[in-house]
Amino acid sequence: MSKTTIFIDFEFSMPEGRGHKGFFPEIIEVGLLAVQGGRQEQFSSYVKPRVFKRLSRRCKNFLNISQHQVDRGISLHSLVEKLSEYNEAGTCKVVTWGNMDMKVLKQNCQIAKLPFPFSGEFVDLSMEYKRFFGDRNQTGLWKAVQEYGKDGTGKHHKALDDAMTTYHIYQLVEKDKEYLNQSESTTIGDRVDFSALRSFLAQ
Repeated sequence: MSKTTIFIDFEFSMPEGRGHKGFFPEIIEVGLLAVQGGRQEQFSSYVKPRVFKRLSRRCKNFLNISQHQVDRGISLHSLVEKLSEYNEAGTCKVVTWGNMDMKVLKQNCQIAKLPFPFSGEFVDLSMEYKRFFGDRNQTGLWKAVQEYGKDGTGKHHKALDDAMTTYHIYQLVEKDKEYLNQSESTTIGDRVDFSALRSFLAQ
């Protein structure tokens, strides 16, 4: 069975200001694209925060999300169960833009005493992109896709759209890697026609 590659993006809750004692970000939206061979499966849902149940005004404005939407979302427990299904189906590689998605998922699982759902390989595509292009600073997701002369999918900071955009950048980077591998420096034997040289010396 071929490896499943999961492109995932979470949106998180955020405090109103800097001084919110004890606050930690909670996953409030998930967007996921699972790719196996030629098959693709999408999953998207709002997620109910467990601890800080009321979204801040800043969070609602920044993500264009409503309290009603997250109140009707799935629980963190259901989200972890859903992610575990992909992991249990076979070896999987998880691709995110940046490392915050997995950090927050791990923290949310620890606080809720839930098992972390993934055990395979993790790829921070923003770091791969940075290394590949030699950028000094990490590039934002939508800036990266625009640097390729493309547009992001849907709306930025919409979890499924960001997961799909991550998938598109992944494809572009992998294509560039293949091209570079094919066009690595040639040997002197590739550049010189030794048969013609031998004919000349034999004269």
